[in-house]
Amino acid sequence: MKRLFLTCSLLLSLLAISGCASSLSGDSYSREEAQRPISFREATIIGVRKVRLQGTDSNIGLGAGAVIGGVAGSGVGSGRGAIVGAVVGAVVGGVAGAAAEEGITRADAWELTLRMGNGENLVVVQEIGKTDSFAVGDAVRVMQSNGKTRVAPAPKP
Repeated sequence: MKRLFLTCSLLLSLLAISGCASSLSGDSYSREEAQRPISFREATIIGVRKVRLQGTDSNIGLGAGAVIGGVAGSGVGSGRGAIVGAVVGAVVGGVAGAAAEEGITRADAWELTLRMGNGENLVVVQEIGKTDSFAVGDAVRVMQSNGKTRVAPAPKP
């Protein structure tokens, strides 16, 4: 019973940590960006394509999965059987945890091809936000802050 409780606790911890991944959408700002000036340039969208952002590979899923698998596997048999079960469980759990982390944090994104006001072309990839809607010909703002670039619809005149 104690092993089951520990296993469930570790699994819930993995899910909670994975859910804390920051958003990469155009309508999300980091706390460090609040109340700081952000420069922007105006542009026109000349291409829109839906793409996928790969999930994270932070080794949190690997580690949590290995621990959960090891604890679960150690309950198989006794003596050497429990040791072998723990090792096999840790390996299988680690692989499964890493795959789960990548899958949970994978996201749909926009690849936006932009023509800047000076004629320069630029491509920006950003996670699709809840209110994002981009089309060829749209006027947008290209905002840059802390080494990050995001695209947002330009205000309507």
